[in-house]
Parts: sequence; C-alpha cells; structure tokens
Amino acid sequence: MQTSSNLSSHKTEQLADAFRIFNELSENLADSYQSLEKQVEKLRTELVQARSDRLKTLIENEKIADRLQQILAALPAGIIVLDSNGRIVDFNAVALSFLGEPLLGRTWNEILKQRLLALFDNPHELQLPDGGRVSLSQSQLNNNSGQLILLSDVTEMRGLQDTVNQQKHLSAMGEMVARMAHQLRTPLSTAVLYASHLTKPTLDESKRQRFSNTLVERLHYLDRQISDMLMYAKEGRLTMETFCLSDFLAQVEETLREKSLSSAINFTLTHQVDVETIKGNEDALRGAVVNLLNNAIEVCGSEGNISLDVSMNEADFVCFTVTDDGAGMTEEHRKRVFEPFYTTKISGTGLGLAVVETVAKAHGGSVDCQSVLGEGSRFAFSIPVHAERWSILPSGFFEAEVQSGEWV
Repeated sequence: MQTSSNLSSHKTEQLADAFRIFNELSENLADSYQSLEKQVEKLRTELVQARSDRLKTLIENEKIADRLQQILAALPAGIIVLDSNGRIVDFNAVALSFLGEPLLGRTWNEILKQRLLALFDNPHELQLPDGGRVSLSQSQLNNNSGQLILLSDVTEMRGLQDTVNQQKHLSAMGEMVARMAHQLRTPLSTAVLYASHLTKPTLDESKRQRFSNTLVERLHYLDRQISDMLMYAKEGRLTMETFCLSDFLAQVEETLREKSLSSAINFTLTHQVDVETIKGNEDALRGAVVNLLNNAIEVCGSEGNISLDVSMNEADFVCFTVTDDGAGMTEEHRKRVFEPFYTTKISGTGLGLAVVETVAKAHGGSVDCQSVLGEGSRFAFSIPVHAERWSILPSGFFEAEVQSGEWV
C-alpha cells in the first residue's frame, strides 16, 4: 500500500509539472504572438508609409519631368539627344523646326550631311536648309551613354554683327580717304615737278632720263596706292575666271626680276603644282603675290634672299609662300600686320597686307604670317584651285554667290 501511494503521488507531481510547463509555454506563445502582431503592425505601417513616400516621389518626378519638357519646349535653341551609337532618341520642337522630319532613330552624321551645310568662314557655325545659321555645341552624357547636341540660332546676331562692322568699315573708309589724300599728295607733287622739268629744252639727256625714270616710278606708286584703295573699298568682290598658272607665275617672276636687277637681292621661284589652270581673279592674285614680294624686297634692303614657293596641299589648295631673310618683326607687329592702316613705314598707308588678306578671303582662302626678329619672315597665301566667287560681308565673313548655276 505504501508503495502504491508513493507512485500515485509521483505521477501527480509529474502531471502538475507538465501542466505548469504547458502554462508557461502557452504564456510564452501568447507573448510571442502579441509581439509578432505588433511587429506585423509596425511593418504594415512602414509599408504604407513607404508606399506613400514612393507615390510622392513618383508624383514629384512626374512634375519635374513635365517641368523639364516645358523648359525644353520653351528654349529658343534646338536640343537633340543621341544614344551611345549616335542615333537620335529625343529632340525638342525647335530642333524639329530647324531640321525637319523625320529625326527619331536616324544617325546624327546622316542629319549633318543632308540638312546642315558647313561654312568655310566659320567652322563653329552651320547653315540650315532655309538659309539661317546655327552654332553647334555638344556635351557627353554620363557613363558615355550618349551625347547632347545644342543648336543655337545666330542668324539675327550675325546680321547685327554685320551691321556694326559695316559701320566700322564706313568709318575706316573715311580714315582711308584722309590718309590717302596725304599719301598721294607727295608723289603727285613729285611727278608734276619732274614732268615740268622734262619740258625744258635745255635739259641734257642724262637728266632727262633720270627725271623720266623718277616720274614713271612715282606714277607706278600712285597706281599701286589707288589699286589698294579700290580693292579695299570693294571689300574683295571679284570676278572669277580660269587662267593659266604657269603664265601667271612667269609674269610675277618677270616683275620681280626687274626689281631685283638694281640690287644684290637673290630671287628664286619654285613651282611644284601639277595643275595647268586655276580659277580666280588673276589681276587681284598677281597684285597680292607681288605685294608680298615687294614687302620682302623692302625689308631686305640692298641685299638678301627672297623665295617664292608654289605648292599644293591635300585639300587642293594652291599655296604661294614668300620667304625672306630680312629684318623680321616682333610678335606684336606680326599679330597686327594684316590690320588696315597699321604700318611701321614712314610713307606707308598700311593697306597693302590688309588688301592681301581681303583677296585671299575673296577666293575662299587665307594668308598666314610667321616671323622671327632678326631672321626673316614667311607669308603663306593659300587659295583653292577652283575658287568660287566669295563676297566679303562687312564683318569680314563671306559666302558664295551663285545665280542660275553661273558665276555673276
């Protein structure tokens, strides 16, 4: 009986322990459930907040995108977006008005070739199909994902600049007239004086010859000054014709041979151009080349070496390069050497090299000067082989004038 009672008491204690453990687990489970409910509620609240923030962000992004679209539409410049392959993926209305449809999906290089004309006078500007001008700039997008092209209309600005420069040119013309009157008075008076001496019957033959030579030299000087003045006044508007390059160079060489006979100047001509004919204004070109050679003779004085090298570059430009070993010039003088009326000569008008530059631009070419003080100078006068007729605008820019397929 004792043993049976002990066993019953032991089972009761085990059962009580089991109930106690069960109650503890139930309480823990209830606490965990409550904690989980709180955590779920917190997560739900955070999710709602995150969703609300996301919606707000999307709304703000839509507002920003809409605002950017309005700004792009209102910009007076054309905006074109390219992908990494150079294809147009977006553009604004101004770009469309500049270039016309279709644009989307086409390569930018294709649009450049078909609808934008490169201008010789300004590589940073392009001509639109309607004749307007735009400046082009481009920027790389982040991570090399494409490019942004900006086309700004500069037609009106160019017109205003031309008007301002035209006024400057008229002012310069007034200054030129005043200077030319002074420059022409002295040689004209000298010519009149020597001409009057030639009429004297008692004048011996040696003096008559000397006076005659001086008279002719003064008249040639007057002719050169008047020619420079007329060329500058016409702003380089020239009639273009085809002429023989060899004959042209032969005439230039003959002129320089006569000038160099009376001095110890050594003149050499090198001709390395295969073409027989070029297109341009022969008289104006001859005057420009001879002007460069005359300047070289003056800086060399009584002796020196002068060369005229005629060559052609890869762009089919004929280059007349005049080199001398004269006094050279300072950097300040070199930078201003093509300015009208700028001269270091006592009797000079400062129009000679300005006219040379005008003639070069009128042929669609250019002139460049390199010089070292005490060592000599080098002038490179370049024009295209078949120069079109270019009319110089008051601002110094120029454009081809074509009418009915013929040069006028």
